[in-house]
Amino acid sequence: MKVNELRDLSTAELEEKLADSKQELFNLRFQHAINQLDNPKRIGEVKKTIARILTIIHERELQGIEL
Repeated sequence: MKVNELRDLSTAELEEKLADSKQELFNLRFQHAINQLDNPKRIGEVKKTIARILTIIHERELQGIEL
């Protein structure tokens, strides 16, 4: 997901997206461990998405913005 798309979401939506992404990462790691993962690059993409979401949430906390 692009950064601009993430910035348009509310904080509650970001937290929901974060939970979904963490669950997806868990599932991808599990599939990778049992050698059933089709696209190993997806793990890196999900990790970057999680980092982007956490960055945006942290920026909003520092600015005191509650959307």
